[in-house]
Amino acid sequence: MSLYEFLGTLETGFIFAIVALGAYLTFKILDFPDLTVEGSFPLGAAVCATLIVGFGVNPWLATLLAGGAGFAAGFVTAYLNVRFNILHILAGILVGIALYSLNLRIMTGPNKALLGVETVYSAFEGWGYPGYIVNPIFLGILVLVIKLLIDLLLATGLGISMRAAGANPAMAEANGVNVGNMKLFGVGLANFLTAVAGALFAQIFGAADAYMGIGVIIVGLASVIVGMSVLPSDTIARATAACIIGAVLYRLAVAAALNADFIGLQASDVQMVTAVLVAVALIVQQSGLSFLKIFKRRSND
Repeated sequence: MSLYEFLGTLETGFIFAIVALGAYLTFKILDFPDLTVEGSFPLGAAVCATLIVGFGVNPWLATLLAGGAGFAAGFVTAYLNVRFNILHILAGILVGIALYSLNLRIMTGPNKALLGVETVYSAFEGWGYPGYIVNPIFLGILVLVIKLLIDLLLATGLGISMRAAGANPAMAEANGVNVGNMKLFGVGLANFLTAVAGALFAQIFGAADAYMGIGVIIVGLASVIVGMSVLPSDTIARATAACIIGAVLYRLAVAAALNADFIGLQASDVQMVTAVLVAVALIVQQSGLSFLKIFKRRSND
């Protein structure tokens, strides 16, 4: 793998690390399997691209508004579950399907090009360094800031209530926590992050597409599982760090599969490599160990 390919992989890995942090909030904190992200990821891209191209909105503001659209999508999913007792997975599927049609409406077609317009990455073009070097640095710093904000949030009273609502809803209700409101906020926040990731993805690859959300939920969950198999997640700070590490490792594994012609792997084997990677991570998790603990144990032998 060349340096250019490595930095490109880091770039994509950091974007999907934002998705992984959202998946951590729903999957681990709220115990709410959320499939809305398959629709909210392209929703963020569609809203951002349409605002920039169609209305000339500042790309930073467009990215933030795209996140707001994602929050609304997640809120609707949680509302269907909390208010009408629709199973969380089914509620996510329903909203995700609806978002596909909505994204086509927003873009007035299946895709929207972002070529030749100002994006959030344009701000770094005058620094004298090529984008393939500056963009991963920017995205890495952004992901770190988001991680720290989530760490701070989960340490507040609101965050502790969210954790209690996911860990033991009955006990949380008995202690005065409104579990429904925690789901509305938490699922909305997770989809805010996913939509922001979609907006950043569209801007760096020059287009938004209605189909770009396919498989995003797998990437998000795989990143969380792989990350927590590598790094013990006994604290919130370690768990969120594990999500970021997992997203980067996942993208590196995909890139390795795409460059592994010498062992017979082809680009079409990416899904198989992903399945093997997640299966190994799950087996390690089931054993109560982590790759880091295994490495330390072998070092001490």
